Amino acid sequence: MSDRAHFIPLADYERMPEDEMRRRAAAFLAEMRRRRTVRDFSAEPVPAGIIESCLAAAGTAPNGANRQPWHFVVVTDPAIKSKIRAAAEREERDFYENRAPPEWIEALAPLGTGPEKPFLEVAPVLVAIFAQSYELLPDGRKLKNYYVTESVGIATGILITGLHHAGLVTLTHTPSPMGFLNELLGRPTNERAFLLLVAGYPADDAAVPDIGRKPIDEIATFLDAGDRESAQ
Repeated sequence: MSDRAHFIPLADYERMPEDEMRRRAAAFLAEMRRRRTVRDFSAEPVPAGIIESCLAAAGTAPNGANRQPWHFVVVTDPAIKSKIRAAAEREERDFYENRAPPEWIEALAPLGTGPEKPFLEVAPVLVAIFAQSYELLPDGRKLKNYYVTESVGIATGILITGLHHAGLVTLTHTPSPMGFLNELLGRPTNERAFLLLVAGYPADDAAVPDIGRKPIDEIATFLDAGDRESAQ
């Protein structure tokens, strides 16, 4: 059919036995349960190629109309990291002192967060993630992107998972506003900063909040045939 002229066979899919599927799902759950957001980083550099591979994996994320509306800026230069920290802390101090509602400050209290962000200089890698609302064509025209926030969010999730799987730890940092990242990193006006991802090894004395996760029955609902019949 003409509308499938550019389709190719799904050649890389491999059907697995059910017991292998269950084993993999359980192993993945166990690995993700070990993932923690870390604020205490070592300055030890990340081996070459690790970040690149994880970014390539992020680039496989499903996205609106295959527009792939993301751009990742990897920062390891100490001078640039220092500028990012200074700019981020300015925004954070204003947020905590003037703009944050009391309930937000109360919610953050158990996590020990504040306006000081030393990890932005200590950690060996910062990845500034940008969302592209449109693409600028060579002739100056704008080509609209679709489902930008959803697409970049999925790619970011894959990136975080990939870095954890590779043996690193991460922190998602979202100073508000983040326009300073465009200026410091030379990004064009069709991009907005989505998130600043901090990555590296944990410090030897790293500590994390003693928190739990909601159980499966609080985060998911399963509707089987019987449930659908009773709902009619």
